[in-house]
Amino acid sequence: MNILKRRVAKRRATKRRVTSSIVGSFAGVLVLISSACVVGPKYHAPAPQAPAPEYKESTTQFKDNGPWTVAQPSDAMLRGKWWEIFKDPELNALEEELNINNQNIKEYFEDFMEARAVVREARSQFFPTISAAPSVSHTRSSAKLGGANTVNSTGTGTTTTTANTTNLQSTIYSLPLEASWAPDLWGKVRNTVREAQYSAQLSAADLENEILTEQATLAEYFFEIRGQDALQKLYNETVEADQKELDLTRSLYETGIANQISVVEAETALQSAEAGATNVAIARAQYEHAIAMLVGKAATNFSIPVKPMTVAPPPIPVGVPSQLLQRRPDVAAAERNMAAANAEIGIAHAAYYPSLSLTGEAGFESSAIGSLLSWPSRFWSVGSSLSETIFDAGLRRATVQQYVSTYNADLAAYRQTVLTAFQQVEDGLAEVRILSKEIVQEQQAVNSAQIYLNLEESRYETGIDPYVDVLVAQTTVLSDLQILNSLQVEEMADAVALVEALGGGWDNSQLPTPSQITQKPARADTTIQQ
Repeated sequence: MNILKRRVAKRRATKRRVTSSIVGSFAGVLVLISSACVVGPKYHAPAPQAPAPEYKESTTQFKDNGPWTVAQPSDAMLRGKWWEIFKDPELNALEEELNINNQNIKEYFEDFMEARAVVREARSQFFPTISAAPSVSHTRSSAKLGGANTVNSTGTGTTTTTANTTNLQSTIYSLPLEASWAPDLWGKVRNTVREAQYSAQLSAADLENEILTEQATLAEYFFEIRGQDALQKLYNETVEADQKELDLTRSLYETGIANQISVVEAETALQSAEAGATNVAIARAQYEHAIAMLVGKAATNFSIPVKPMTVAPPPIPVGVPSQLLQRRPDVAAAERNMAAANAEIGIAHAAYYPSLSLTGEAGFESSAIGSLLSWPSRFWSVGSSLSETIFDAGLRRATVQQYVSTYNADLAAYRQTVLTAFQQVEDGLAEVRILSKEIVQEQQAVNSAQIYLNLEESRYETGIDPYVDVLVAQTTVLSDLQILNSLQVEEMADAVALVEALGGGWDNSQLPTPSQITQKPARADTTIQQ
């Protein structure tokens, strides 16, 4: 009994020593982790600097500048559904369809979801990896390798060997649990997570930029169709007027006032106008098909009602230059790209320091399955290793230099994106403002050309001038009307481009935070689409 008590006491002491050893090891690891640091440069976002308190082109004044003006107050901003400022119900409905069904937007959304998954993949490195590998092995040893029973036969003095097959076979049942963990001593994992988070934010900004691009493209195509409808109306009216001129010329020819050349000229003018009216349908059909693709519908089953454009662009709130960098998704993407590049420098710096790896294994092992889970069948082992690269022929130094150069290139790209943003806004302001003035001037030219045509028609009807003078006047009116229509369409397209240059209704507050990106997405966003 005393012997049994001593064995139990010895076993308990051994367990206490093992427990103390494990606790001591984990305490040491916690100390190391608590004193761990993040190596590499700390990221500082570039300070936004506005070139001026106001946009240059928004304050430029011209005499008879036209009807278009910048919306007041000067610090107003576009919000949300920016296309609603054009007050066109059909455009509003198409934009809503685009936001739901556009395939390019869906592709960018899935890219964003992929980037979010990469963040969770990176975060998994903070935790140990635990695996189970149950196994059963049945083996039989060769009788020639030993373990045979020797039996001496009587009367002959000879020796015979008989193998004990029971001792040659064995079965081992094993139920191990393995764990491994590499503590993040130098911030490599933290920088990896940050790089993934910044890249996911970059993907989110790219998604917003793609949405804005698709929305602006739809609006431009929509106003192009409205312009083609107005042009179609112009040609139809021209054909009708030319038909009347032809009828009049034939009457005058029959009465001997006009000659046959005038009739041929009138027929030529009519036929040319009819050909032009037919040609308009090509561009309209192409724009209609393009809009069908944008809203995710087959062009075969899609149509837009005919409605000539009669409106001018509304006042657009442009805000002030200091707000622009907060409103452009492409600028936000360029800045997040810099942040990701900075985190990559930290990852490269961590390679200079040693890495610690902890491993452990515990479980049960027995030759009889009935006693597999018994206490004597238990086994365990713990271990750790520390590795450090002694010589790499300059690999780590070159890697750091590579990522530093990448960061510097991204910084230059960010600054170029900022310059481009200001250029596009100033371009848009100048185009819309100057076109507004040009349209007023062209309208005056159309009015004068119409007076010229009316006078020539009167002189022709009284026999003073030949028909060729009427034909010249008709051509002048048609040409001026075509130019006016083209300018009106261009003005609307430039207004949309200005809205796009201003970032639409987006701003940096809509960019998801790192914590939002790290959250597990909804199940509907992670299922395979049919």
